[in-house]
Amino acid sequence: MTENRESATPARHPGFPELRPVGESPLQPTAPQSRNDHELPRDRSQAILEAAKQVGALLKRKGHRFALAGSVAVYAHGGSGHLQHDADFCVRRADAEAVARTLAEAGLTVRTPPEDWLMKTTCFGQDVDLLFELAHRPVTTDLLARAQDVPVDSVHMPVLPPTELMRGLVKAFSEHYCDFGPALAAARALREKVDWEDVRGSCGDEPMPAAFFFLLERLDVIAPREEPR
Repeated sequence: MTENRESATPARHPGFPELRPVGESPLQPTAPQSRNDHELPRDRSQAILEAAKQVGALLKRKGHRFALAGSVAVYAHGGSGHLQHDADFCVRRADAEAVARTLAEAGLTVRTPPEDWLMKTTCFGQDVDLLFELAHRPVTTDLLARAQDVPVDSVHMPVLPPTELMRGLVKAFSEHYCDFGPALAAARALREKVDWEDVRGSCGDEPMPAAFFFLLERLDVIAPREEPR
């Protein structure tokens, strides 16, 4: 969405008992604001969506380079409205302090977990992850430049394109993580929009991605790969 650094890493969701603030005290809000304490929508997926819209609007307003990722990005491209775990955004590591400052000024507390490839905040009671890496690859200016301006409900924001979303999901598979369920749902929703040969080529001969492509072929989600003669 292996250590699935986009959406399914087991360590990311239970919470971190020793989270520390990003930066010095100027990055911390002086008082809790409504975005942390807002009464949540009854539906969890709607709450995640509202959190993504709020954070995306904040980053967009301040001119930050970013791209929506994860299950909310799949939803923005026509996928299921059943959202998973949290909202994910890609940002460059070099922009971490500026992004953290923007969120703190809006009343959101920014935290850094033990993993060094993301920051976390909470909006409308939902986790929001700001990722510096996607499936073990650093978030770069080139990756963010490929984002598409897509409406997420009523809020337009940069969203990773379907091919990049599937690449991130598939490349994250390993012997330590091979939950194909979320990636299978995304593949079915986005199959007409994904450059599957591009995704295959970037995965090489890794066994878990190869097993996933075999499954997609058997389920008629994608066409079988033609073997060279």
